[in-house]
Amino acid sequence: MDWLKLVVRKWYSFWKIDRKERTVLLQALGLLPLVAISLKFWGLRRTQNALARLLPTPVISQQSTERLPQVLATARMVRVAARLSTPWANCLKKSLVLWWLLRRQGISSNMRIGVRREQENFVAHAWVEYDGLVLNDTQDVRSRFVMFERPILT
Repeated sequence: MDWLKLVVRKWYSFWKIDRKERTVLLQALGLLPLVAISLKFWGLRRTQNALARLLPTPVISQQSTERLPQVLATARMVRVAARLSTPWANCLKKSLVLWWLLRRQGISSNMRIGVRREQENFVAHAWVEYDGLVLNDTQDVRSRFVMFERPILT
């Protein structure tokens, strides 16, 4: 019966979330597996082009501190969706989903990819920035990874 209590608690938590955030959460939950499948079969370039084509003429707004709560709420909902769909979520998939959801809201953001060498391994990492603020990682991510010169997605 503990599982039933957990389900009821999660369901109650879901309905306590603001309606707009709940919508973003559901979109992120649906988009994470689709992005994962697309990346597996078509790679980053074709996946990002497909996502961009879904919004062919986005109204990209200027960055402003007034949009920051909305931006942070969207990032938080993507984090929640990623926890609920762990097999579908890694940094690249979460970043693509976050970038697209922000774009869908008319918010301009940049997706960044950085690399580093750990002993004998090559490690890559992706994150999203809004007006210089890292949204889905810690603020020191730029010091931990050597970033590509230009954003991957704008």
